[in-house]
Amino acid sequence: MNQPSPSPRQAGTTGLPVTPVPLAGPAPQPRQAPLATVEQALEALRAGRGILVVDDEDRENEGDMIFAAETLTEAQMALLIREGSGIVCLCLTDGHADALDLPPMVACNTSRTGTAFTVTIEAAEGVTTGVSAADRVTTVRAAVASGARPEHLRRPGHVFPLRARPGGVLERRGHTEATVDLMRLAGFAPCGVLCELTNPDGTMARLPEILAFAEERDMPVLTVQALAEWRAAHDAGGGNGRPRNSGEVGMA
Repeated sequence: MNQPSPSPRQAGTTGLPVTPVPLAGPAPQPRQAPLATVEQALEALRAGRGILVVDDEDRENEGDMIFAAETLTEAQMALLIREGSGIVCLCLTDGHADALDLPPMVACNTSRTGTAFTVTIEAAEGVTTGVSAADRVTTVRAAVASGARPEHLRRPGHVFPLRARPGGVLERRGHTEATVDLMRLAGFAPCGVLCELTNPDGTMARLPEILAFAEERDMPVLTVQALAEWRAAHDAGGGNGRPRNSGEVGMA
């Protein structure tokens, strides 16, 4: 004689009722900040906050944290060091780099994207090893101070200057040029500090991680493409390679 099949609640090997466990749904995704406009990015910089700038997917496909050199704080530098690659760069115009006597890092630049590193720098006074957030801020301030001269810096050091192309993002769609363009447009001296955002495991952050980080830190995310399009539409003469308000503050 056939016995009835045990119900799901009776099928446990111990004879105790077994309650089916519902399948887990998809894990909740972290909130992501929307992409910002140029105006929103400039507003954040003027308020002393940082922004994230993302370049094209077929280029580096990275997001850089960017702060104005004039308003940079030790806490912001610590954020760059802690959350970034550790390579903290100071973006400068050619004229500023020339005034500080900062030659190219190498005679023949074979970088895939042509990143124009100069020799690295350290403040000549007021630093210890040059590695700490405080020391790197001191170095940045020494380099961008009104009347800064070559003797105010030592070489090599732990801050990496970069030379921006004169035409900005309309000449080269890099983070360096985006930084200098944004500082000019925000009304600062054309000097900014950047560092690439990385994930906790050391890999490079891509757009989903960049947007989630931006939401957490309340930092606008701007694309180089959006900045280039804005400049092409707003520059005097329809995009002549220099921002309309390109007057340089300070020595640069």
